[in-house]
Amino acid sequence: MNTIPAQFHLDQTPIPHPDAIVTTTGARFTILTSRLIRLEFDPDEHFEDRASQAFWYRRQPVPRFTSEEQDGVLYIHTEHLQIRYRPGSDPTDPQNFNILITELGLTWHLNLPNDQNLLGTTRTLDGEKGHTPLEQGLVSRAGWTLVDDTNSLVFENNGWLAPRQASLGYRDLYFFGHGHAYKQCLKEYTKISGPVPLIPRWILGNWWSRYWAYTQDELTNLMRDFRAHHIPLSVCIIDMDWHLVDVDPQYVGWTGYTWNKELFPDPKGFMKWLHEQGLYTALNLHPAAGVQPYEDIYPRMAEWMGVDPDSKETIPFQLSNPKFTQAYFELLHHPHEQDGVDFWWIDWQQGETSDMPGLDPLWWLNHLHFFDLGRGGQKRPFIFSRWGGLGNHRYPIGFSGDTHVTWDALDFQPYFTATAANVGYSWWSHDIGGHMMGIEDRELYTRWVQFGLFSPILRLHSTNNPFHDRRPWGYDDTVLNITRDVMQQRHAFIPYLYSLAWRNSITGEAPFRPMYHDYPDCDEAYNCPQQYTFGSNIIVAPYTAPADPDTNLSRQLVWLPPGDWHHFYTGEYHAGDRWHVCYGDLTDIPVFVRAGAIIPLAPKTSWGGLNNPELIELHVFAGGDGRFTLTEDDGQSNDYQFGAYALTNYKQTWHEDALALAITPNHIPDGDHPTWLPEKRQYQLHLHGLAPDIKVNLSIAGLHQNLNSTYDPITECHHVEPFTISSTQTGQLIIQATLSRRDRRPEHLNHMLTHFTCESMCKMAIAQHWDTIQTNPHFLLNYKMHLSQSQQRALLELICQAGIHHITNMRHKDLIILWNNNPTKLPLTYQWTKWQNEWDVTQRFQSEYGDLPSYQAITPHQPWQIELNYGDILTIKTNNE
Repeated sequence: MNTIPAQFHLDQTPIPHPDAIVTTTGARFTILTSRLIRLEFDPDEHFEDRASQAFWYRRQPVPRFTSEEQDGVLYIHTEHLQIRYRPGSDPTDPQNFNILITELGLTWHLNLPNDQNLLGTTRTLDGEKGHTPLEQGLVSRAGWTLVDDTNSLVFENNGWLAPRQASLGYRDLYFFGHGHAYKQCLKEYTKISGPVPLIPRWILGNWWSRYWAYTQDELTNLMRDFRAHHIPLSVCIIDMDWHLVDVDPQYVGWTGYTWNKELFPDPKGFMKWLHEQGLYTALNLHPAAGVQPYEDIYPRMAEWMGVDPDSKETIPFQLSNPKFTQAYFELLHHPHEQDGVDFWWIDWQQGETSDMPGLDPLWWLNHLHFFDLGRGGQKRPFIFSRWGGLGNHRYPIGFSGDTHVTWDALDFQPYFTATAANVGYSWWSHDIGGHMMGIEDRELYTRWVQFGLFSPILRLHSTNNPFHDRRPWGYDDTVLNITRDVMQQRHAFIPYLYSLAWRNSITGEAPFRPMYHDYPDCDEAYNCPQQYTFGSNIIVAPYTAPADPDTNLSRQLVWLPPGDWHHFYTGEYHAGDRWHVCYGDLTDIPVFVRAGAIIPLAPKTSWGGLNNPELIELHVFAGGDGRFTLTEDDGQSNDYQFGAYALTNYKQTWHEDALALAITPNHIPDGDHPTWLPEKRQYQLHLHGLAPDIKVNLSIAGLHQNLNSTYDPITECHHVEPFTISSTQTGQLIIQATLSRRDRRPEHLNHMLTHFTCESMCKMAIAQHWDTIQTNPHFLLNYKMHLSQSQQRALLELICQAGIHHITNMRHKDLIILWNNNPTKLPLTYQWTKWQNEWDVTQRFQSEYGDLPSYQAITPHQPWQIELNYGDILTIKTNNE
């Protein structure tokens, strides 16, 4: 019973090719890539060949490099780095050891600080009301990062972790000299550390979870309520009250493995019913208290561990012990999986230390649970747990923890989610709506669900307070209608999201990532933390602050990179390489799509929608060239590793007056047509950004057909009549059309004025004089006394396309963005006043002023105030008080 099960024997290749290793006195250098070098220093020259917790696959193709020793100095040159080391010397002395990053002209040494690290993620957001410090990431604006792996554990040949037996002076370091090639850096990291596993398709649907002592009937009726309200779900989690809790005060009730039959009289039947509804399920685990005497499984567990069952001794949680671990899975978990549990939610309470020095039990739990669920190769494994540190990208998905119900907590989550890509961690799941405490608010709930649509996992969750209600119908009809539509959209996005998951697994490119991954040479990309990319061609900037009480609108500033962009929902055209301010009501979400993008969605559904759809709603954004590869398989087995998947390539080419669209299948599976792939697929095209008159010609197998379309002049979108293509055929469409990019500022003005709380005659006068105001903003002075500061700001930002934006807690600093899309059109100036010296009156304030630039980012440290002057019209102020 002390054997280590086969599922934990890993297929690692930690020993690099001999040609990639340069050994010298006191040091060993492994050239993993031209930008990534393993640095080992040891006076005794006892180096480590075993895989560490983070680095498993050091045997990579040997990059081109040269190595020579001259005048007592070792020189190693790769395409991107030049290493200089004096053998046998102290490597902490920059004269003895340094690395030149050639593209930057930067010489790095071991004592060089890295204050430009772009950060990564953190273990948990438990108890957070807003922003929280993050760990160091793998990418830095300085162009380098260093990972100290010296104290990590290593894997034995049997797949078990063990402490290193290193000498006192040993150091094991990984130097990433990536420059600004951030995506390449992370791609190389996942090659050395291991890929992000391909997640099951169904986890991309909507999840329900609540810390609540549901009965079996109550949870059954709740799932029926979701279906009756036409809100699709894919997962129903059963929180900790599934097991016995309040048994005896001397035992820890959080840990348990025995069903509470008063709540769940037929757990196996209940899970079978969930599966019949198309739902998957998980049970919540808090394993730290071990196995207690009241558990049904206790006698067998005691016998296994050599404990007298009559002693009633608690069997301690000891995951470092292979004997306990085998029983932990085979006795405590596998029977529940046979009864219908699909995966496990590894919750908290196991601490950060164990009886093996250096072993964090959370890291080890994540590792073991992941590989145990995939035993036998029949099931695509994943877990639901907190971040355990580097290497945990191999164990998706993450549970971010118990946040407070606050706007600040929501505001932090887009930045937190995207920044996790800097350590390869792609799949955070948040408590959508917030977990506990705080003030419940219909607007906050709605905005959180909208963010959930464009986050890795949309999981509704809260604590066991009856006044925390995460049911979409728990507020009012308006909230229900908005959130129902959002959750239906989530299931429609599964084909797109799942294709991104495939790309994530193959290339290491995270679906949700900071803007600087794609635009590393644009300063703006580092200073827009409230937005992120959703794939290569979509930018999301969710509203994360409450609507202003005077405008009754939410506000968000978005930076759009060079190129042409369209609002995903309204179709509005936006020029890139500039900032845009968005004002929206409760139904609006700022989402922007690059011209040339192709977005494949499933039809919206009231239930289900997890399989490969027979109808694809293909959204094509005109005005540029683009492509997208739809990747499909059965969604949950491991057959994809052996080629059991299918690709459909979409490509559009834009000409001055025509759009060419190709739909090309590329099916990998051999033999019979797979049951999971429709033999014929219907398409409906939605052509965005085109003028009313178009002609659509479809060609399939040499046969031509003209297709009709209906035009929506509000969104400037053509909806083409559906057509069908066999899974083995290629379709070619030629659309004769011209672009449509109307000025929508009058519509935005009407939208603003409709929502403003102000005198109605003032609204009417502003609307009637719009033509005058947009060319002569001074005219607004006539209405200044009737407009609040926020209303003035909204109108002036609309007219002038310029302004100031204050972001709080940007890497724990204030950030002010100045932007001006028309720097030569209007006399706009700003004045920035800082509280400089409290004790010296002559130095108390320091001011800076000038013409409002096209773009400037300011990160003040002292108390400050900024005034933005629109000529002699109006003044807008903001400060950090």
